[in-house]
Amino acid sequence: MKYSVSDLIYQGETSGVHNWDTLSGSSFYWHPDWLHIAEDMTGHSATAHIEPAADKATKTEAAEAIVKHLNK
Repeated sequence: MKYSVSDLIYQGETSGVHNWDTLSGSSFYWHPDWLHIAEDMTGHSATAHIEPAADKATKTEAAEAIVKHLNK
């Protein structure tokens, strides 16, 4: 199965950290200052790296990085 951005469930933002869940129950976190996606809210454990078009990644680029990671 291939994932798409529409398969992610955006849970909102807490203290600047954005959270997405998948239907299978996996959670992914991102903060605008991070160039990676994390599996914990602290961001210390990078799961996937974001390749931003500018100096800082966007929320859309973060979601795309999650999908890319899931489809590996």
